[in-house]
Amino acid sequence: MGGERRCGEGGRSGQTSDRENGEVIVAPSRATLLRALGVTILVVTAIPVVRHYLIRYPVEIWQVDLEVYREAARALVSGFPLYDVRTPPPQFLPFTYPPFAALVGLPLAIGSFTAVGWAWTVLQLVLLWVTVGMAFRPFLDRFGDRRGLVQGLLASCGVLTMPVLEGIRFGQVNAVVVALCLADVARRVPEGGLRMPRGVLVGLAAAVKLTPAAFWVHWAVARRWRTLAISVGTAAGVTLVTALLLPAASARFWTDALLDPERLGPNAGTSNQSLRGVLLRVWPGDPGLGTVLWLVLVVLVGGAGFWLSARLDRLGEPVAVVAVVGLVALLVSPVSWVHHYHWCVVVVAVLLGDGRRWQGVAAATVLSAALWARLPWLGLSMLEGDLPRWIGRTAQNGFALLAVAALAMIWWLMVRTAERQPRSCPVTTNESDRPAWQRG
Repeated sequence: MGGERRCGEGGRSGQTSDRENGEVIVAPSRATLLRALGVTILVVTAIPVVRHYLIRYPVEIWQVDLEVYREAARALVSGFPLYDVRTPPPQFLPFTYPPFAALVGLPLAIGSFTAVGWAWTVLQLVLLWVTVGMAFRPFLDRFGDRRGLVQGLLASCGVLTMPVLEGIRFGQVNAVVVALCLADVARRVPEGGLRMPRGVLVGLAAAVKLTPAAFWVHWAVARRWRTLAISVGTAAGVTLVTALLLPAASARFWTDALLDPERLGPNAGTSNQSLRGVLLRVWPGDPGLGTVLWLVLVVLVGGAGFWLSARLDRLGEPVAVVAVVGLVALLVSPVSWVHHYHWCVVVVAVLLGDGRRWQGVAAATVLSAALWARLPWLGLSMLEGDLPRWIGRTAQNGFALLAVAALAMIWWLMVRTAERQPRSCPVTTNESDRPAWQRG
């Protein structure tokens, strides 16, 4: 009379089935149960974060960046000039993004701001789970049925990093931008499977927030002309449609608001972890000469970074491409707030790899520790203490310095290693010779 356990169709769907008295009883597989446990760990880890920033946080500074998008959407509905919008006191934050971002944000104007803030936080956590699953794939593949559990542990560690915490605190859009770019560049598509042309998601992301346009430079250097054309065409298309719908706002953004970095806030503050932010804090000389030095650094870092991303592209390392392009964008942008460093979720994954090289494990651990320790703010507190100022300054600029170090480490771990290994077959840039998931 005992039920007979079988692994047929149910086994392929991640379930097992029992037959008793002609009835089929479907039971979750071990992998499904462990994945559920991983999700539970992520949720439990996020509870104190959510409680702090969504329940106990002062109303006047609650989800202030999400409020920027919401106020922009409400301005479109009411007809108020988009780039004259300011959030309520005491922040008075302006809308600093392309007009297309306001159109995309129209759903944020529906319902109460409280409901919108909670929904946006849940979305960020879901996208963190997805990003970890894509970025850490080589490491997760080692764990078989336990993959979902390990993914939950990694995602819960990610929740506690400063960029992700700040994204939840402010209601930021970085989780969406990183997930879109990673899905576009690094997703795997089976042969013959239907897929969106590569470049579309990056184009949409760049039309919302300009930082992903750094991938256009990468594709140009890597000679991925088709992907570049699709991505630029996507961004140009939605931007043109937006200009037809919002001509005044579009003209204001592209001729005025875009050219004013001060709209973003005090550029010399600790939160700005771009090369320009570092120079504004440490450069003692003439501001004009400091600007020249910044431009020189942009050329040097950008040139080296895009050479590295193109080399990784040829090696078939799309996740590493996303990490490197994200780091370059953070460094060369005039303003890169600490929450923009959400790209470091992908960077840690690339440094870790499959977890078999101690150098990669050590580098991933150091970067993670800096992200957990809120290094820039730790440095700012050191400047007020008795330690030598250079120690405090180094820590204050820690995210930018670690971004440069991470680029060097990715080169050492992946490109240098590949160049020193004998190749059984030549590396090719011919699109037809690449697996489907790597093709532009």
